[in-house]
Amino acid sequence: MSSFIKSKRYTGVLHKVLKNNDKSYYISYKLKDKHVRIQIGKKSEGITEAFCHQKRIEAINNIKFGDDSPVVNTKKKEKLFAEIAEIYFEYSEVHNKDYKNQRARYEKHIKPYTRDLAIDEITPELIEKMMQDKKKKLALKTINHLVQAIGTIYNHAFNRDIIKIPSPTRLVKKFKTNNERLRYLCLEEIKELYDELKDNEQLYLFTRLALNTGARLKAITTIKKKDLDLENKIVSLRDYKNESYYRGFLQDDIVNILKKRASKLRSNDYILMYDTKVIGNLDDYISRKMKPILDELFNKDLDIKDTRNRVVIHTLRHTFASHLAINGTPIFTIQKLMNHKDIKQTMRYAKLSPDSGKEYIQELYK
Repeated sequence: MSSFIKSKRYTGVLHKVLKNNDKSYYISYKLKDKHVRIQIGKKSEGITEAFCHQKRIEAINNIKFGDDSPVVNTKKKEKLFAEIAEIYFEYSEVHNKDYKNQRARYEKHIKPYTRDLAIDEITPELIEKMMQDKKKKLALKTINHLVQAIGTIYNHAFNRDIIKIPSPTRLVKKFKTNNERLRYLCLEEIKELYDELKDNEQLYLFTRLALNTGARLKAITTIKKKDLDLENKIVSLRDYKNESYYRGFLQDDIVNILKKRASKLRSNDYILMYDTKVIGNLDDYISRKMKPILDELFNKDLDIKDTRNRVVIHTLRHTFASHLAINGTPIFTIQKLMNHKDIKQTMRYAKLSPDSGKEYIQELYK
């Protein structure tokens, strides 16, 4: 029978590993000079170390206030929002690829408003105040993501019977946004960007891959040497948004660049992982390096909220699809190259195709 394993993070929280590799969680504390150990539940039932930690605090508080029953009382004061947030992030760290970004957004933008508040003290009015405050610095779409994050934390706890209060975000009206980005780079702007990056091999290669494949940021930063078939000018790409794999095709000039780069790497090495010291994820690092360059070249006179016209890394993906359409590529071929699940996503580029009617406008009213 397996022995108890103490939590490295929480005092008095233990677990046993069961035969089916599930975990059975316990809490322990002192009661009248005796050590008490209580089983809380299994990991497969949604129980986490953070949840057990909270139950232990409740049990100890019961003893301090004269209730020496080992039964954990769940009808005391409502939990702090910070507590259910920690329970969610413990789950998210294992199951969500975007965990680090989620945690960072919570710490920077949400926690200052919810610190020390119980779950029943976070009202729609409080959330709306946060939204209004954030309008000064953040895009509306980003603010909506913050509201969604609060709802996700509540729903995670609610669905696991950790709390009985539904999310206050259900009563909050999100900002209306237009998610369609109109901006793409013209040929002269592409040349300008290449010239700016020519002395930075890492960013230059990233940009060439982005404009050659139309892949999203994370799909490019996770390309390994083994994903390249340079003889046939093919790269295997992972679409993290749609959880699928697809093929990109490479032009001759970038194949030559990749051959030189690949000769220095082992099979499992990332193509874009250079000697540069990378702090955090590679995609975060590339984002931080590219943003000031794109802002300096293309965004000088644009408001930070003008998401339709500002050039960002995702603009490179729109540029790829836009020039395919301009060059007369069939819309279903563009869909395949972009790995769009729905043709409606691709149809936004149809207006750029040669047969869109644009040529007739030149003769109009003559």
